[in-house]
Amino acid sequence: MSRSALPLALAALLGVQSLPLAGLLRPAAARPAAAADPLTAGLEQRWRELDQQLRLLDQLLPASGQPGSAQPGASEAGPLNPAAAAPPPPLSLPGSAQLQAAGPQALSLQVAVALALRNSATLEAQRQEVAASLAELRASLGDYWPRLLAVGDAGVSGGGSRTTVLESSASWGLGPLYDPGGPFYSPSGGSVAQTSRTAGLAAGLQLDYALLDFARTPRVRAARARLERQRADYATALRSLQLEVSEAYYRLQQADQLVRIRDADVRNDLVILAEALDLQKAGLVPRLDVLRRRAIEATSQEALIQALADRAVARRRLAVLLTLPAAITPTAADPIALQPRWPLDLEQSLLAAYRGNPELEAVLATRQALAEERQQAVAALLPRLALFAGAGAAGARSSLGDPVVAGGGCCNGSISPESRSGGWDWSIGLTLSWLLFDAGSSAARAEALSRREQAVAQGYAARRDAIRLRLEQAFFQHEASLARLASARRAVSASREAFRDARLRYGMGLSSEVDLSLTQERLIQSLVQRLDATVGVNITYAQLLRELLPVPRDPAAPLQPQLQLGRDDHQRSIR
Repeated sequence: MSRSALPLALAALLGVQSLPLAGLLRPAAARPAAAADPLTAGLEQRWRELDQQLRLLDQLLPASGQPGSAQPGASEAGPLNPAAAAPPPPLSLPGSAQLQAAGPQALSLQVAVALALRNSATLEAQRQEVAASLAELRASLGDYWPRLLAVGDAGVSGGGSRTTVLESSASWGLGPLYDPGGPFYSPSGGSVAQTSRTAGLAAGLQLDYALLDFARTPRVRAARARLERQRADYATALRSLQLEVSEAYYRLQQADQLVRIRDADVRNDLVILAEALDLQKAGLVPRLDVLRRRAIEATSQEALIQALADRAVARRRLAVLLTLPAAITPTAADPIALQPRWPLDLEQSLLAAYRGNPELEAVLATRQALAEERQQAVAALLPRLALFAGAGAAGARSSLGDPVVAGGGCCNGSISPESRSGGWDWSIGLTLSWLLFDAGSSAARAEALSRREQAVAQGYAARRDAIRLRLEQAFFQHEASLARLASARRAVSASREAFRDARLRYGMGLSSEVDLSLTQERLIQSLVQRLDATVGVNITYAQLLRELLPVPRDPAAPLQPQLQLGRDDHQRSIR
């Protein structure tokens, strides 16, 4: 051990922890010797670098009540332009030009949720389902109104005919008009052939109106219940999407911070490895210590590589949730900010979650729709009375031509080459239909719908219990994350000081490399645990908010992303 290292060893033996390493490394009496000793100067430089790395590690996450620093990479990444983040067409595939990444673009959680609500294909599909159900309701309401039809036809027909007299008209005994020389005489074997063509046009109005229809009202009520179910499903989709985006954003923040931790760990390993090499050259540590440091540095490199891969996956997962163009890679612009403690107790949270819950309302609406469809099936066995009325006019024009007479002629009556005919008619009445026998089909259909209605009622109980389980799990995990965070902060502070001491003692030859490795591993583990606890608080808060988040049922209503339980929502939930 060199003379300049004696004050360091004494400080370690006395348990000095709060003094900065720079002050310990440069005592006034030892400065000329340290400057003259290259090994000591190199060690001091390594210690200063290590101390700087430790301070950086300590600043990765803010203390309680302090704002965090900007996310890593957010300063290098350009801000995301929401106007340029329009989703691609739903039936398109990206080409090679669209897959060329334009670099990461930073966005806040508020912007991310707003983009997801605007771009989500799943949410847009749910909006279309609501619009379709509304159109079906309007269609069923039309059954209360009469149906007026305009009917008409037009056409041309043609044909030919030949008439042959088999017996002379003189044998009929009808008088001199039918005897030979009479105007209506037709000899035996006489014939006449001619062609004809007729063009006709008919038009009219027909009115149908159901005066008595027992299936009409249940059909409308079932359509209205299906619309309410789709609106409740839309509200549930809003809640789920906001939770998914919040979780993905918090996971991305976690991945970004984990990359910083792993990168700082690798830098620390490089500093310690360089120092171990210097100590080995001076004969102060064995070759085994250098080999162990190389192995630890390689393991840290692997952890950093995996953290970079996890961050890339987290970015892509967020991009998929936001339905961003293929060339845009999002990154988190917000620093990690701790959400406050959940303002409600467990009982208040459960009561507020059950009140007006869209998931439960969707089940009730489904049950109501099945009940109305069952009434509609039963109504098929009841009589139906309807009014009908109609009026119309028709006209036709006929022509005869190309007559051919043979065998003395036939049918000496008058022939009109061109004729025209026309007329009109009207009708009004009542129709009564009553299904008397259908082999039990209607009754069986009604029973099937009744069974489905009972099954949905059981599904309501399952959904109610699932909501309670989700909320209780998030509530307990939220409380546990807050407690873990307090413990993790204490662990980080103690682990940091322990690593400083172990690092100092190792440099003085008072501690083994195994102790140094264990304290370094504990420091990194405590940093990761503090990060996990912080992100866990935010994620569990988002999970609790998902159960109580007020959302509109109408897709046309404006929606402002809400990331915390507001004061008004708090007051409504405890009433």
